[in-house]
Amino acid sequence: MSATAHLLASGPGWRVSDIVCTAGPNDRAFEEEHPHHCIAIVRSGSFRYRSSQGSAVLAPGSLLLGNRGACFECGHEHAAGDRCLAFQFEPAYLEGIVAAVPGARRADFGQAHLPPLPALAGLVAEAEAAADDPERLEEIAMRLVGAVASVLAGARPAASPPSARDQRRITRALRHVEAHCEEALSLDALARLAAMSPYHFLRTFRVLVGMTPHQYVLRTRLHRAALLLRRSELPVAGIAFDCGFGDLSTFNRRFKRVMGASPSEYRSG
Repeated sequence: MSATAHLLASGPGWRVSDIVCTAGPNDRAFEEEHPHHCIAIVRSGSFRYRSSQGSAVLAPGSLLLGNRGACFECGHEHAAGDRCLAFQFEPAYLEGIVAAVPGARRADFGQAHLPPLPALAGLVAEAEAAADDPERLEEIAMRLVGAVASVLAGARPAASPPSARDQRRITRALRHVEAHCEEALSLDALARLAAMSPYHFLRTFRVLVGMTPHQYVLRTRLHRAALLLRRSELPVAGIAFDCGFGDLSTFNRRFKRVMGASPSEYRSG
């Protein structure tokens, strides 16, 4: 097996696992079936996900959405390995939460994924940090279902996915951002890395990832900073500079706008 799952926490109707996959371009994708409704946060790496709800290339911050009994495939044609934090739910548990979400009309997922949305950034970071503190995971599981249901209630139909060639090129850029987010990453530089013109890169990246390259770089830096705030005693200024922010005031302003709290408040929360 190329994927291993470590159960972190569970309760009536829900469970959370840390899943590490080591599959690569030489491994054949095969069809699997979701045993439960699933919301999986991509923590690192990237992969192609295809189900009856659609297909997408998933990168850090993306949410994989799966319905109980639905068949799916995960492929690593473009790069090896990924890690996900998978929340799995029984139908009755999911239905009980979704019923309380304004505008939500269905208790399953009508699409295959959600991109790294700013509206979910704070909760995604909390979920990753809570992987080290399993007692918090039940509350986060409920919040995650509600947040996803709320987003889907107002979602527009997904655009047609880019070609396999363009998916491979964008994946190369995504992996580079993940590994070097603290560096200066201009649109032109990322487009050259992907062997695409800047305009085609920008347009394709936005369709595939759900945000612009600049927004994704910022999201990656802020997410890394959020984890360091919760997991380390490093000073806020040091975290800001280590994550690629040139000055502390800019970091504080952007962090609060996206995460809903100042870095100091987030650390003590």
